[in-house]
Amino acid sequence: MRAIRQVTGFDYIIVGAGSAGCVLADRLSRSGRHKVLILEAGGRGRSPWIALPLGYGKTFFDPAVNWKYESEREEALAGRAGYWPRGKGVGGSGAINALVYARGVPQDFDDWEAAGATGWGWTSVQQSYEAMETQVAPDGQRHGTGPLHVQDVSDQIHPANRHFFAAAAELGLPSTDNINDASGEGATTYRINTSGGRRMHSARAFLTPALKRKNVTLMTDALVERITFDGRRAVSVQVRRRGRSMSIAAGREIILSAGAVASPGLLQRSGIGPAELLRRHGIEIVDDQPQVGGNLQDHLGINYYFRATEPTLNNVLSPLTGKIRAALHYALWRRGPLSLSVNQCGGYFRSGQSLTRPDQQLYFNPVTYTTTPEGKREVIRPDPFAGFILGFQPSRPTSRGRIDICSADISAAPLIRPNSLATEEDRAQVIAGGRLCQRLATTAALDGLIEAAMGADLRQMTDADILADFRERCGTVFHPIGTCRMGTDTGTSVVCPKLKLHGFEGVRVVDASVFPNITSGNTNAPTMMLAHRAAELILEAA
Repeated sequence: MRAIRQVTGFDYIIVGAGSAGCVLADRLSRSGRHKVLILEAGGRGRSPWIALPLGYGKTFFDPAVNWKYESEREEALAGRAGYWPRGKGVGGSGAINALVYARGVPQDFDDWEAAGATGWGWTSVQQSYEAMETQVAPDGQRHGTGPLHVQDVSDQIHPANRHFFAAAAELGLPSTDNINDASGEGATTYRINTSGGRRMHSARAFLTPALKRKNVTLMTDALVERITFDGRRAVSVQVRRRGRSMSIAAGREIILSAGAVASPGLLQRSGIGPAELLRRHGIEIVDDQPQVGGNLQDHLGINYYFRATEPTLNNVLSPLTGKIRAALHYALWRRGPLSLSVNQCGGYFRSGQSLTRPDQQLYFNPVTYTTTPEGKREVIRPDPFAGFILGFQPSRPTSRGRIDICSADISAAPLIRPNSLATEEDRAQVIAGGRLCQRLATTAALDGLIEAAMGADLRQMTDADILADFRERCGTVFHPIGTCRMGTDTGTSVVCPKLKLHGFEGVRVVDASVFPNITSGNTNAPTMMLAHRAAELILEAA
């Protein structure tokens, strides 16, 4: 048996070069005092479709940059399994997402603090957001000095979006220029993290400058099999890379930033997790922590498709000539539809006047795309006729599921059990969101844009129809969180508010898996914020 190679000389080992890991690498290495190693299971993430904002459609099913996980079949979703894309490579899921940059509403983070995440209330996290961002206006003016550019693209969206804003106004719903303002409720053009017409994900904003420093090392194609402990202290990681195994020691800390799907699995394979599960897979139990892998939350969403009475992006991007024109426009000016997200407009809304906070996030996309018989979206093929999408996701679901290993082998896919629509509150929110979209679709503004519904007509649905249709067609919006939940109660959480693993030294978890509750919108921005703030906590300890 070949001896495992021993590697030393690093202060911090970061497992995962995704949205959180790239921020950590930059922040922890900036002083030059600490040697930082980033281990990434995927490749370098150099696909041109990653840099191109609308390249989302090309990476959605690409196994070179996407782990392409699937959840277990769920009776609550008509017996269907769910497709769970996760980023595979430098940049993580932020390299293949749809680019919507949504901080979340202030109450989300006050809820975190109330759930035991002391020090993570809105006042604290707002400072981290502002420190890492540069806001870029349509005319190029900039506000802020952070490395992450957040672009206002309201001057570039398709003219068909005006009908969505008119419909919201017709219903007396609010509007906002910026979803990320403290009062960012209402119809809006989504801000996206791009710069110069190219995706500005965590890898570009944070890791690229970090790698210019001599104290930073990136190792790709590196599968971390487990963490090794000396008593109650994490001391090293065992890594499989290109057929060889090595043990890499950390002088200070090991930081798991592998994401809400992979981080709990790494802890479980290291012997920290539900004892019964570990015994079943022949893993030596280091600590029985049933909560590792639990508390999974995610957003479920649905789209309603309509043929349109006037041209939309379909008319631009479906014909070959249109594709060529869009490509030339992008090549010359880094603008136009290829530089934008597929999600152009939407916002946070309250489905009822009595609510004290938004309970729904809406999407309005001036494009439709054919769905294959397998239910996989062909977003790179707009339909050859004018069309648009109106969709929603309940913002704060209450159902909780689990993600666990199904084998001791690191190459085995995880067991994902979302436990969708398990509560009456979640089912009621689905009906409320469907009714809100129904009211929008029946305004004079949107009714005039609708030539015909594609499939079942939302405008004719009852409450029972809305829920049944949701069960049949909804899908994840790719926002899993909570599987290594942060809190003070060791019986219900995995890490403390400083993100240290309960009962251990030398190991933290820093990614979306530690969110105590899901935020109201897209989770990429709060994941980067969390890592930015976590770096401060780590450096304080150093």
